[in-house]
Amino acid sequence: MERDKREVDVSVTTRRSLLLPSLLAIVVILAGIPALRHGYHHYMTAIYPTDYQQEVETAASEFGVSPSLVFAVIHTESQFDAAAVSSAGAKGLMQLTNDTFQWALRRAGDSGRFTEEDLFDPVVNIRYGVYVLSLLREQFKSADTVLAAYNAGQGRVREWLQELSTDGIHLDTIPYPETAKYVERVRQAQRQYQQLYNIE
Repeated sequence: MERDKREVDVSVTTRRSLLLPSLLAIVVILAGIPALRHGYHHYMTAIYPTDYQQEVETAASEFGVSPSLVFAVIHTESQFDAAAVSSAGAKGLMQLTNDTFQWALRRAGDSGRFTEEDLFDPVVNIRYGVYVLSLLREQFKSADTVLAAYNAGQGRVREWLQELSTDGIHLDTIPYPETAKYVERVRQAQRQYQQLYNIE
């Protein structure tokens, strides 16, 4: 009987000694969750920054474009490099070509006001990049179609809507893989900006 009691005591002690490290591990994990969340948030905001926030908010408000979309386009187009130049000659944060810039200037009644070098000025580039998005939105009612036009050009997208759309608004498919990937990347970045910064 005494032996049985000793065996029970040893068994209880053993269970307790095994349970204690597990409980400590759970406490450590629970205590570390806020730190992990903070670290993750810090990591994600580094990947999706809000540089040029004032310029973005000003232009977005002026032309009625979602700030999250503007940040997403800048992120996708140039990774916030104001001096970026593409192989096609697109310049600056929102990667405007000279032709698109001149078109936007004419539509805004600002012809002759700026030179192509002004595309490297963040204020100018963002303002007219956002203006271009607003002009495209007047033509194309779907956000994805607007982005496709921003990437591939208005003429191509109008042709695609005639050939590849059942409703004349949404593209059933985007025939250029580069443009299809671009649209998805911008939309994904926009979702990240909305979640991280709680912006429209």
